[in-house]
Amino acid sequence: MNITVILCTYNRCRSLLKTLDSVAASTLPDSVRWEVLVVDNNSSDQTPEVVEEFCQQHRGRFRYIFERRQGKSHALNTGIQEARGDVFAFMDDDVTVDPDWLQNLTASLQGDEWAGAGGRILPEGNFSPPRWLALNGPYAMRGALVLFDLGGRPGRLDCAPWGTNMAFRRVMFEKYGGFRTDLGPRPGSEIRNEDTEFGRRLMARGEHLWYAPSAVVYHAVPENRIKKKFFLQWWFDHGRADIREDSKRCDSWHLGIPHAIRGMLSVTLRWLLALSSQRRFYFKTQIWLAAGQIVEAYRQRQSGPTKQTNTRNA
Repeated sequence: MNITVILCTYNRCRSLLKTLDSVAASTLPDSVRWEVLVVDNNSSDQTPEVVEEFCQQHRGRFRYIFERRQGKSHALNTGIQEARGDVFAFMDDDVTVDPDWLQNLTASLQGDEWAGAGGRILPEGNFSPPRWLALNGPYAMRGALVLFDLGGRPGRLDCAPWGTNMAFRRVMFEKYGGFRTDLGPRPGSEIRNEDTEFGRRLMARGEHLWYAPSAVVYHAVPENRIKKKFFLQWWFDHGRADIREDSKRCDSWHLGIPHAIRGMLSVTLRWLLALSSQRRFYFKTQIWLAAGQIVEAYRQRQSGPTKQTNTRNA
């Protein structure tokens, strides 16, 4: 099996070196050929110099590509086009991985039973959440911190894996296209869902995805993300992404009032009646989620749906 790790980066040259060091230590069977393709999404810091020096130190293992078009989906699709492997694994520039991460993530993809796989994303270091933030239970909000953990039992996924710890067979991109360029973060916009939309697209077509809990990625949790303001903005953008992904929600209008407004009124009541800090803040984020859905639905009704672009790699 041939594997390409696609690592998109933008202006994170400091954390990137730590990420590269961790994936360089990967251990795989001699029968597996693998490479790491670093796609620089038009960085303005020292990223080119950092990656080029790393490529010199690890000749034949790491490659560097520059993608001028801003937007993570553009970088991801360029990586797919330039990758040499039969299986593509994806990671971000602010994570570290275990030495056996790549082997455990891709082991199920040697045959054709599984279209893709995803593993666990855990917080780096001894992360301790503030009292108002729940990471487990009915009011969990791990998504904003890019944490993904379905437990220690492997099996079939019933939800899409997340972008910093997922892998797909090349043929999936040839059949279903690449990542949507109307989704995904870019300078000035934190609208995401480009990764999970692709996984959901595959599952909607009847493809099966595997959960590999032994494939572990450790994600940094910087101080600026442990702020209520960050969470509220994240959920607002998540609401906008939901509408972009599923244009049918734009048609959910009744008597001129968006369906999301009716949901917002219900959530607002729960927020007002909530007693615990975790529950209260959770419902507050759901108000921001609904607000994002309303804003994006209104924008699309005024200007037409955002153009959906998938890059074909056949």
